[in-house]
Amino acid sequence: MLDDFEHASIVVLGSGTSIGIPMIGCHCKTCISDDPRDKRLRPSVLIKLDEHRILIDTAPDFRLQALRVPIERIDAVFYTHSHADHILGLDDLRPFNFMQKSEIPIFGSPEALDTIKNTFPYVFNGVATQSSKPKLTPHAFADGDRIPFFGMDFETIKLCHGTGTAYGFKFGDCAYLTDHSAIPEESMSRLQNLDVLFLDALRYNPHPTHQTVEQSIRTVERLQPKRAFFTHISHDLLHASVEARLPENVHLAYDGLEIPIGKAARP
Repeated sequence: MLDDFEHASIVVLGSGTSIGIPMIGCHCKTCISDDPRDKRLRPSVLIKLDEHRILIDTAPDFRLQALRVPIERIDAVFYTHSHADHILGLDDLRPFNFMQKSEIPIFGSPEALDTIKNTFPYVFNGVATQSSKPKLTPHAFADGDRIPFFGMDFETIKLCHGTGTAYGFKFGDCAYLTDHSAIPEESMSRLQNLDVLFLDALRYNPHPTHQTVEQSIRTVERLQPKRAFFTHISHDLLHASVEARLPENVHLAYDGLEIPIGKAARP
């Protein structure tokens, strides 16, 4: 359980959409904003459990994210799905192999792992190379699986990502749900009354594969978490102006945000 850890937190490595913010060639208010909360790398979080580190997704910006925090250990990687903005930083796991002198377990749905293996064949095909490559051990999961790490389960939560599927992860009384356009009823029942809930909130206008800000506010009203954070944010949302209009317990995530959880969240 989370209370078994003296120091536990969720660090937002990236809160942006697939193109990142600022978007290349864009001069909108958000993309030219001086507010550092409007500078958004691709979506990912790091879960700190005392000395342990669990990474969710390896975004294309992972190297920069790891240097910023900094991250000096990765005990496991969980993949929400296999879109480019969630997997393309995989090769930058190599330094952690060097430092830890061990393979790193990665977890994903069978479909996500197949795409990852096809995207990075040199990592998984068993063919010897003269260059170094990540040393990773893939493990497939299904909806509702509970994957134990350091005395705590990471539960997989199935989500609708347009016509496709992505997964969120529940750990203790926290859950991280990024890319989704809807949450199935059977998943909703496992997300009630959390302390921390992350939700996709791309923009105000409808999108076929992501929730809007208003849809995610309705999800918060139904699930009643103590604290909610919206992520996978497009350049349509200027942080300060949107944050000012959100309910008191709801916030826009931003890169570098660290959220105490478990025992560390209580005075």
